[in-house]
Amino acid sequence: MIRYAGMLAVSLVLAAGAVGSAATTDLDRAVPHYDHIVVILEENKGNTTVLERGLAPSISALSKEYGSATAMYAEVHPSEGNYVALLGGDTFGIHDDDAWYCVPGSTREFCKNSTKPDYVAHEIDAPNLGTQLRAKGLDWRAYLEDLPEPGSTAIMSRGTATTPPALYAAKHTGFTNFKSTIDDPNRAQRLVGFDRWRSDLAAGTVPAFALVVPNQCNEMHGIDASAGNGVPADCSDKEGVIRRGDAYARDLVTAIQASSLWKTGNTAIVITWDEDGGGDRVAGAKVSCCVVDARIPGGGHIPTVVITNHGPRGLNDPTEYNHFSLLRTFEDALGLDGHVGHADDQTVRPMTPLFALRH
Repeated sequence: MIRYAGMLAVSLVLAAGAVGSAATTDLDRAVPHYDHIVVILEENKGNTTVLERGLAPSISALSKEYGSATAMYAEVHPSEGNYVALLGGDTFGIHDDDAWYCVPGSTREFCKNSTKPDYVAHEIDAPNLGTQLRAKGLDWRAYLEDLPEPGSTAIMSRGTATTPPALYAAKHTGFTNFKSTIDDPNRAQRLVGFDRWRSDLAAGTVPAFALVVPNQCNEMHGIDASAGNGVPADCSDKEGVIRRGDAYARDLVTAIQASSLWKTGNTAIVITWDEDGGGDRVAGAKVSCCVVDARIPGGGHIPTVVITNHGPRGLNDPTEYNHFSLLRTFEDALGLDGHVGHADDQTVRPMTPLFALRH
């Protein structure tokens, strides 16, 4: 295991940089080419809650029909560091959900943890999946439900007389933490709402990599009923929000499978989670793998389902993986140059069996 802490982690990653290729292996080379990868990112639920308790029948059925990573782990608690890890190969020392613009000592809104020891700048100037894709002439788009407007850098949606606040939350985007996104003159074409998701899917213009993030009522996070303004009953209920998110994920997958993305080339849909949320965590159980942050050692055992149009069926892969493994697999499948951050570590393996093609 590799152990690191706080500012040391950031300095090491920024020094090393960038995109590495020293760890490319036969497993990497065995990952087939994919034309499209769509990631549906869910919130705060563990493997047992989602796949064993009967609260998410649609996702459970998909895991049995297609592929499931049965030993998948998140990096840290709370959410934000895991989103960043999935895209940049490191948490970069982020151990809270503060705003992307926060720096040590900041008094700005949504920077409430900025005076804590080892606090780091939350805007990251480092290579990431987005920069890799653009360097290869490919594109990405984050489809963010209830984003206030295309390209918005708002930290949350404010709500209306009939809708609750924080349906959209920037802490659940990942891409907004990277300077390359904030400075992108075409940001409004890459951070978009679900209206764009529906039109791109219908037109067959979804880019090579799509991050699909439902709002906090639809991705199993939930919003407390005290927020008012019409919080749906199942959005504030611990079990109801899982059932709601399950049905929503089912509809997203169904729409993709009915589109041209599913009918041409190789397409993968990944349903994964940021962290386990603690609801089904057992004392002493394993909470991390592959690369461990000594300050917050692991984000728990999370479900991850891989659905491919030409890949395996009925596969349970028991290999230990984490978000860095997913990132490494995306880099391999999309033909990108090398691996960023800890995705290049020899302890991190690509998820080759779950993306392999049937013959």
